[in-house]
Amino acid sequence: MQTNSISEPSGKAVLPEEEMPAEEEVLEDAVEEVDSPDVDVAPRERRPSKHVLEDERYGHLDGVGIIYGNVGATSFNLRVLGDLQKMDYVQVMHPSHGWVLGQVAEMERKTDLTLERAKQLSEGMDVNIDEIVIAKISILGYRDERNLLQVPRSPFKAGGMVYHAKDELIKEVIGLKENTPTGAYLGKLFGYDIKVEVDINAMVQKHVSILAKTGGGKSFLCGDLVEELMKYDVTVLILDPHGEYGSMRDPGQVMPGKRDFGVQPMGFKDKIIEYATDTTLNKDAKPLKFTLANIDARDLLALTSIKNGKIYLNALRKAIDGLRAVKKDYGLREIIAMLESDEDTNNQTLIAELAYLNDVNIFAPQGTKIDELISQGKTTIINLKGTPPDIQELIVTRLATAMFELRKMGKVPPMMMIAEEAHNFCPQQGVTACSKIFRTIAAEGRKFGLGLTIISQRAAKIDKNVLSQCNTQMILKVTNPNDLKAIVASVEGLQEGMDQEIQRLPIGVAVIMGGNVQMPLFVEVRPRQSRHGGESVEIIPSKRL
Repeated sequence: MQTNSISEPSGKAVLPEEEMPAEEEVLEDAVEEVDSPDVDVAPRERRPSKHVLEDERYGHLDGVGIIYGNVGATSFNLRVLGDLQKMDYVQVMHPSHGWVLGQVAEMERKTDLTLERAKQLSEGMDVNIDEIVIAKISILGYRDERNLLQVPRSPFKAGGMVYHAKDELIKEVIGLKENTPTGAYLGKLFGYDIKVEVDINAMVQKHVSILAKTGGGKSFLCGDLVEELMKYDVTVLILDPHGEYGSMRDPGQVMPGKRDFGVQPMGFKDKIIEYATDTTLNKDAKPLKFTLANIDARDLLALTSIKNGKIYLNALRKAIDGLRAVKKDYGLREIIAMLESDEDTNNQTLIAELAYLNDVNIFAPQGTKIDELISQGKTTIINLKGTPPDIQELIVTRLATAMFELRKMGKVPPMMMIAEEAHNFCPQQGVTACSKIFRTIAAEGRKFGLGLTIISQRAAKIDKNVLSQCNTQMILKVTNPNDLKAIVASVEGLQEGMDQEIQRLPIGVAVIMGGNVQMPLFVEVRPRQSRHGGESVEIIPSKRL
């Protein structure tokens, strides 16, 4: 250990400049938690290192510490000598494999300051403190001659110098590629000027989950994802309970002073088709109506909340067949009248359910044809704002079931179906009208080119059969203990202690893994190009710089 006097004449303790703890170097501005990222973490300006190396491949390398103690093949302890922070990437030479990429997992400052000496320090006395800063490094691996990610099987050498990782090595080992023909650009690696692109094919084929606490930025991140899908002419269906996504027609605003992500404001009016059950409330949307002529008795029963519909199936089928024999267009009132004419008291529950559907006014003689909702390369928004929750369930059930069946028959193009507030449609406890079809799409949709994206602020309340099928995970700040447990239990590849990091994420930073991303990455989400429709409402208006 080295001895440092850390007292000034005034008695106020200060730490030596070369070993200021990393946590104190981070700018801790107060951040308002709204559903859009307000935090920018530009690549850090690091202090020059006293330990440098000129490498033939990577050029100038700045040393950050020495390996000490018992040394393993997948982790080791580091005596920190340079400017280092938790989650920074480092590179270290392995005797057999050359340069290997690692990451700072933990940091700690060890001192010999006792309680008694701390009291002396508080009384203005000069106190010498022996201290060192140490870190634990987790090894991420290297690429072999076949370009496969490998982890060393023999330990590193004690006494070896560790250096700040170069961007080239980070991209090579993690497998990050920029400007790829199928890459969705979602942001930059936290603290680095490296773009993170997630493969669109992998997302559609293997499903996506976006999880965050309220105000954590999940809808903002999903908007980024939808923008990328629209740029590549991917067919998208958005189930939008709150009417947030129609705003994507309009260009957004890039706030001044923000980090440069290389994106410009852009609207997607020509890519969006919007339908709504209530066009009075949602004036830019086309009416979403179902026509009874294309719905058989079994489908109509599925739109009700009757759990055991089999006992009513024959009676309903008889009423519909009777109407079809005499007229082409008919409504629920005519079906109800037919059922009432039977004078069968067992039909009262069915009549009451059909009367409720009639009051909601989701049927019309000339309804919206399900297969016409979807257009190749377009994004269809089903705006359910103003629709009662139980009717939302029925509509989502009808649409999800139809999309699955139409995809199996090849009558609609391959697509991504996005479900906001997914815990309402496929809950962990209890059953909704949508539960069965969401489980089916999660388990079988990938075979037919029907991808699923679920978005929720309550991971613990989502059906684990659905959540576990999402191979691409995008997790923003989550603090609820039950939600953290659900994430850890359902998400593969989370490293030890990652749940604690998720609790401490700044707003606008996400952990992304899965698809072509082979290990969890901390990603600063890029700005929206289109207008974000999910911002929190200000009670007292404030001026934003």
